[in-house]
Amino acid sequence: MRALTWHGKRDVRIDTVPDPKIQDPTDVLVKITSTGICGSDLHLYEVLGPFLEPGDILGHEPMGVVEEVGPEVTKLKPGDRVVVPFNVSCGTCWMCSQGLHSQCETTQNRERGKGGSLFGYTKLYGQVPGGQAEFLRVPFGDHLPVQVPHGPPDDRFVYLSDVLPTAWQAVEYADVPPGGTVTVLGLGPIGDMAARIALHRGASKVIGVDLVPERLARARARGVHTLDLGEYGKDTADEIRRLTDGRGTDAVIEAVGMEAHGTPGAKLAQQAVGLLPSPVAQKVTERAGVDRLAALNLGIDAVRRGGTFSISGVYGGNVDPLPLLTMFDKQIQIRMGQANVRRWVDDILPLLDDADVLGVEDFATHRLPLEEGPQAYATFQAKKDGMVKTLLQP
Repeated sequence: MRALTWHGKRDVRIDTVPDPKIQDPTDVLVKITSTGICGSDLHLYEVLGPFLEPGDILGHEPMGVVEEVGPEVTKLKPGDRVVVPFNVSCGTCWMCSQGLHSQCETTQNRERGKGGSLFGYTKLYGQVPGGQAEFLRVPFGDHLPVQVPHGPPDDRFVYLSDVLPTAWQAVEYADVPPGGTVTVLGLGPIGDMAARIALHRGASKVIGVDLVPERLARARARGVHTLDLGEYGKDTADEIRRLTDGRGTDAVIEAVGMEAHGTPGAKLAQQAVGLLPSPVAQKVTERAGVDRLAALNLGIDAVRRGGTFSISGVYGGNVDPLPLLTMFDKQIQIRMGQANVRRWVDDILPLLDDADVLGVEDFATHRLPLEEGPQAYATFQAKKDGMVKTLLQP
């Protein structure tokens, strides 16, 4: 089959690789019809290379049609249409029963001290082949795939793999009070969708912050009050307070993560680690890694006293300096973590009807053949051509 594979920093390629096969009796094979490129994939493209090997198949936002099922699968059959969550979660362990599918005890990566495995996401999370490919082996066939009806376009459902549950959890964790206010930092796919969900769930004001004109325009068209970080710079938090009676918003959702703009020292440190041999770079990253914290620090500044800070942007550093005095003094509540995809599916599915209240069917800015995946990565990383969300179609 054809698949998008990692070969080095900013070097992804379309290769011919062996077809996946049923390995366990609960597996299903899915023929992929659409698969997204995620902002988290750019961390693999730029920063987390020491935890990858040439030929690793990337991608964790797929959907398609069941091609084959293992002998113990009872809930799916060939021809069924499914979305595949990015968490590789069993659905039956204690953590999954608590709605913590990202911490699945069956697939936890204990030797790395990490949570449940993820499709297409490094040795840290199981080195499981990803979904930017023609076919995907999916374990736990009776519990992991989300069955969806035939008929509507893939765009209606594909974001159940990551974007929708990650954004939904970000809003849930933000705990915005009825009629309250929230700032969303970063208006890429997750931040954009989180802003839409916050408005749908009753926030009176959503303030969106970004640098990219196309992203700001998209959010503004959905009723978000947008702030251009390039215009406001260090005064952004002051402007947020001005818009909220001098307090700051009730909640802040941080949807940027480890590669935020505005932290040149940390950027140089990340680049330096990338030049080290992989075994050394792995140890340095896990024990002394640093992140670019500009967005995180802005969120701590912008949230009101006693407010909630919800972090959905991916971070990877273990020695990041945090302003604990400010955090303690402001009495900030913080929630964060990988989305527990299966936890939120039942809440989201009723919204994916013909009314399309979240605008999923025109959410993608680009739909491209899988073969154009390498160029799509480069365009997305450079924030060019108005690219906010891309779906690849094998």
